[in-house]
Amino acid sequence: MTTFTNRLLGAAIGAAVALGAHAALADMAIKFSLDWKYEGPAAPYLLAKKNGYFDEEGLDVTIDSGNGSVGAITRVASGAYDLSLADINSLVEFNASNPDRAMKSIFMVYDRPPFALFMLKSSGITKPEDLVGKTLGAPVFDASRKLYPAFASATGLDLDAVTWESMDPPLREPMLVRGDVDAISGHYFTSILNLQAQGVAKDDLTVFMYKDFGMDFYGNGILASPDMMENHPEEVKGFLRGVVKGWAAAIADPQSAIDALKEVDPLINPDLELQRLQMAIDENVVTPATLEEGMGLVKADRMAKAIDQVALTFGFENKPSVDDIYTDEFMPSAEDRMLK
Repeated sequence: MTTFTNRLLGAAIGAAVALGAHAALADMAIKFSLDWKYEGPAAPYLLAKKNGYFDEEGLDVTIDSGNGSVGAITRVASGAYDLSLADINSLVEFNASNPDRAMKSIFMVYDRPPFALFMLKSSGITKPEDLVGKTLGAPVFDASRKLYPAFASATGLDLDAVTWESMDPPLREPMLVRGDVDAISGHYFTSILNLQAQGVAKDDLTVFMYKDFGMDFYGNGILASPDMMENHPEEVKGFLRGVVKGWAAAIADPQSAIDALKEVDPLINPDLELQRLQMAIDENVVTPATLEEGMGLVKADRMAKAIDQVALTFGFENKPSVDDIYTDEFMPSAEDRMLK
């Protein structure tokens, strides 16, 4: 062979090796569970997939809708999913109750929590003590309902002072509007817009945001299975880089994220979900802390206080530590965490 031919052959072999390596990386399939339905706050993950951010990391990511944080946690604990989005406070409860299946959150998404109670102003409820003797409604797995004991403790309410009524998620807001319950619990960006869709103006609502009553909790974060953390640490880091890029792209152009959401679920109301996404961005994701330090980080002292409140609420015998709940081992670099 001539020198030129050898060079061509070498280049061809090199390209084939490179393509083969990329194909091998792309074969790393990851199953990711959302915490809830395909609504606005889910759009950044779908946008990350659509824009190829996970592909760039050599990941083939499947994104499925969820049925609440407890379900998202158990999906990973059972091995059915590799990663999920779930409320970190629900993870505290899960780990305390299931020490043999304990897991860790690896990345905080909602730096401010969306937990809240909602009342019609016509109910006359203006302060927490007005809830005494009232009936509250929510699905049994709703994170705000599960954390209500902490709200009661923080506001000096007796747990037995209210009655809870359970219902399926689609019935929650209609039951409040009909007067079947006096108040409901839920994520702020979920219930506020669902109530507006029921014809209730925001000005006709009283909302108790848990964060305004001394409950400086974190919200939903990403957790990974022990297998992913032990055997695929670089893939986990790559997934998180893709998540940040998805959120950054959604913040820069929310409509593009809703377009990606609509491709997955054509039945969504795009205008409503655009509002819901923007509320999540403004209320939960973009905060002074995330603007300064980027997404994902958890401050130990703040998390420790939250664990204390959750432990007091549920009466844990063995209270988990911050290190039992969260690790920054897979955190992207400071530059890769920034919401550019």
